[in-house]
Amino acid sequence: MACPGTLLIVSDTIPNITIPANLLPTDGRFGSGPSKVRTEAVDALAASGTSFMGTSHRKDAVKDVVLRMQDGMRQLFSLPTDWDVIIGNGGATILWDSLTFGFIDQKSQHLSFGEFGSKFATAAQKTPHLSDPMVIESEVGSHPELVADSSIDTYCFTHNETSTGVAMDVARPAGASGLMCVDATSAAGGLRWSPDQADLYYFSPQKCFASDGGLFIALASPAASARIEAIADSSRWIPAGLDLKTALDNSRKKQTYNTPALATIFMTMHMVEWLNENGGLEFAAGRCDTSSSHIYDWADAHELATPFVSDLSMRSSVVATIDFDDAVHADTVASVLSANGIVGTDSYRKLGRNQLRLAAFPAIEPSDIQALTSCIDFVIGELA
Repeated sequence: MACPGTLLIVSDTIPNITIPANLLPTDGRFGSGPSKVRTEAVDALAASGTSFMGTSHRKDAVKDVVLRMQDGMRQLFSLPTDWDVIIGNGGATILWDSLTFGFIDQKSQHLSFGEFGSKFATAAQKTPHLSDPMVIESEVGSHPELVADSSIDTYCFTHNETSTGVAMDVARPAGASGLMCVDATSAAGGLRWSPDQADLYYFSPQKCFASDGGLFIALASPAASARIEAIADSSRWIPAGLDLKTALDNSRKKQTYNTPALATIFMTMHMVEWLNENGGLEFAAGRCDTSSSHIYDWADAHELATPFVSDLSMRSSVVATIDFDDAVHADTVASVLSANGIVGTDSYRKLGRNQLRLAAFPAIEPSDIQALTSCIDFVIGELA
């Protein structure tokens, strides 16, 4: 292994390094989204033959799968019976626009501590019919705290910031009367939370749910659904494709407003049922805890690696970001890993750090995480 300060030569070509087969993981997908899709889900989709794919989303064959997915989410997250499971096309990014039209009443508060929280805050700032939002920022690698304010009707933050590997608890600030709107895109299905601490908990299924993109799922409390309906009944103009009331109404009928990606729905259903069959959210979060703890322990003990998030209470257990000493060129390491079939370890492009970003989602075997760190050690040793 290289000693601290050793200069590693970096070239435009990928170094010709072959990782021994006995070190390789059984599955080399460690991307933070799109994530590893379980082979079993793809096989089950193929086995459905002509009964599902190529079928109208308003027919029972599809609506039955949608209902299984919705019921699976209710079970996984222990939702009260009066909560809605809303589904719609476009993913969480499109949902931000829908929220500015159909969920934020007048003024929102946003925590901005990474790429995705900042994007939603910007969307709210640019929305002409809303008051200027209150945006609370912190340095990347940390998170700020929500602040109760009587002028705020919607509190918005990210449960897990995918770009930085920072996670924060879902908790209502003391004295707050507004609704809690939580972006859980890379957290849902991997981090613990309680429905009594949120009103709208939304996500895309291409991370912890080991599916594909293009869909959003929003778990809505009665207060959240009532807010959606009240704004839809007001005089506010809402584009049809961004109307959350339309999404809510269709979801109650086990369908979407327009044609969804059926494979995404099927694989999400398959994954949530697999999680529930094996112990539910505690099973899923426990796998993530095991995998991420190994990564952080490995980095803490490493001569050339350091966890990017220094505060242990803020370290994500689904996305681990690891900084490297200048002696190690992380992009080169990622390229060598990729050439050996280990993919998705690159750092987040806009963060600009000498870093690897490693997913520890429930679908990833903890033993493969252990193999991954062994492979990283081997590559660093070969580059020295």
